[in-house]
Amino acid sequence: MKPSPLIVSSPFGKEQLAEGMRRSLFALLDARGLEVSAAERQRITSCSDEDQFEEWIGRAVKVEATADVFS
Repeated sequence: MKPSPLIVSSPFGKEQLAEGMRRSLFALLDARGLEVSAAERQRITSCSDEDQFEEWIGRAVKVEATADVFS
C-alpha cells in the first residue's frame, strides 16, 4: 500500500522536498554502484516533480544501468 502523498504548498517547501528526493536518488544510485553521466546528473538536478522522483527511485532499485532509470 502506498502512503498518502505529502502535501507541500509553498515554493520553498516544494524545492526542499525535491532536493531531498534528488539526494535520495543519488545516494541510491551510488550505493548500488551505478555510474551517473553528466547528462543524467543534469536531468536529475533539473527535476522538481515529486511523482517523477518516485518513479525514478522505484526503478533505481531494480535496474542494472543508470540509463534504465529514465526509460
